Amino acid sequence: MKVFVNGKFYSEQNAKISVFDHGLLYGDGVFEGIRAYHGRVFKLKEHIDRLFYSAKAILLDIPMTHQQLMDATVEACRKNGITDGYIRLVVTRGAGTLGLNPNRCSNPQVIIIADSIQLYPPSLYKKGMEIVTVATTRNHHNAVNPAIKSLNYLNNILAKIEANTAGYEEAIMLNAEGYVAECTGDNVFIIKGDQMYTPALSSGALHGITRHTAIDLVSDMDIPTSEPNLTRYDLYNADECFLTGTGAEIVPVVKIDERVIGNGKPGPVTKKLVKAYKELTKVNGEPIAKR
Repeated sequence: MKVFVNGKFYSEQNAKISVFDHGLLYGDGVFEGIRAYHGRVFKLKEHIDRLFYSAKAILLDIPMTHQQLMDATVEACRKNGITDGYIRLVVTRGAGTLGLNPNRCSNPQVIIIADSIQLYPPSLYKKGMEIVTVATTRNHHNAVNPAIKSLNYLNNILAKIEANTAGYEEAIMLNAEGYVAECTGDNVFIIKGDQMYTPALSSGALHGITRHTAIDLVSDMDIPTSEPNLTRYDLYNADECFLTGTGAEIVPVVKIDERVIGNGKPGPVTKKLVKAYKELTKVNGEPIAKR
């Protein structure tokens, strides 16, 4: 594997950053997870846009332009022969002192890894996933804003640990007010009647790229989406439920906290959405092959 670090490609063994990097010491940095399908990098511009938004929020200057990052991401896929895979783009604060002060850091590090990923067992996409609510509260907006896709993912990891310990792959996280925010790595949606619902971004949900894609695709089916404050009651009594995420794609949910959702099988809207999403990935994205 060839890993991009600051403008050059290195072997996996030689791709290195300093142990004094604040990305390692304090989770001080931002990242994006991006997918490649059928020789195209899907929604690349949107991912790079969000990376710059996250960086701006933490006053991190990315030492490359938007176009340079897009080009480097595509090149990382070429170097590794990736036509269908997963790209992790990371920008750290850079090496500094053992103190917290980010102003003592220099040379932010840009890292691009193009490889593969499988978040959930394939069987869960076919039969649906069972998930559970956990006690770990989603970060408050005035603490670490969930809109920032930062390297500090401990909030999500603690929730994931709870889910895994209880025997589940994924977990619902609530915000400080008790409303549904999101899952540990995915946005959550429900279908009720002829409408789709998903937690508002202000609830603590990430500004998901796949989330926005799902809303657009369902709109094409003449199904409106609203973003109210959702409680677990709303989820339990939904006709359908599914999760969205770049790595996860679209995953049906058939049981939450031992409450069966709908008829206990992936619903018709979810199935249509999965099909529409797969069709979109065939034609949308930056071509990897040189023109």
